[in-house]
Amino acid sequence: MGTKEVNSILHTSDSRGEANHGWLHSRHTFSFANYYEPKRMNFGALRVLNDDIVAAGRGFGAHSHGNMEIISIPLSGALKHMDSTGRSEVIREEDIQVMSAGSGIQHSEMNANSDEEVRFLQIWIIPNKENVTPRYDQISLHPEDRKNKLQQILSPNSEDEGVWIYQNAWFHLGTLDTGTSLEYTLKKPDNGVYAFVLEGSVTINGQVLQKRDGYGLWDVASFEIQANHKTELLLMEVPMIV
Repeated sequence: MGTKEVNSILHTSDSRGEANHGWLHSRHTFSFANYYEPKRMNFGALRVLNDDIVAAGRGFGAHSHGNMEIISIPLSGALKHMDSTGRSEVIREEDIQVMSAGSGIQHSEMNANSDEEVRFLQIWIIPNKENVTPRYDQISLHPEDRKNKLQQILSPNSEDEGVWIYQNAWFHLGTLDTGTSLEYTLKKPDNGVYAFVLEGSVTINGQVLQKRDGYGLWDVASFEIQANHKTELLLMEVPMIV
């Protein structure tokens, strides 16, 4: 456990906001669109964590963003991306996409398939540098690199493993067998970590988490992760002061 007293917050799966538009079913961990909860605006630099299901052949038409780091992680299906930089790409399970909106960008996100839904996480991080030239990147991940360990998928450094963003943030994925124990050590003392359980159940800092629960910790140097069942886990380390 860390050297400081641990501060934490639990967001259970069923406490999230919800929007169901027929073609789109979204669960919002933090305030977003018509879901507004003053106590759930963000976790440090983590501003949005949306758990989206988009119907076959449907999607988000062209819309604008500015000064936000936007990360998309497909969980199943395929998502087609087009933007005003001229990029047109498709991302699938085991890919991760990042877009620095910077000084302004328009993009669309559509289900690339006409016969199956697409499920993905959309995550927004408040950047530490504004009005940058918009950029886009995506990579394919290797699932064996997170078998009973933590795979880095995002950092502030273009030379490191994973994609990079304009913020002192680090993301890791782990696929853990029942009984697996790991320790996570924070990269920066003023950061916190938000854990999101994709599948299964884990115990972190004595708190039991189930599928789609979110749990944030700060004022801690490190913490233990114990898999109670076969588990898929996303850890997002972000600055707590932005």
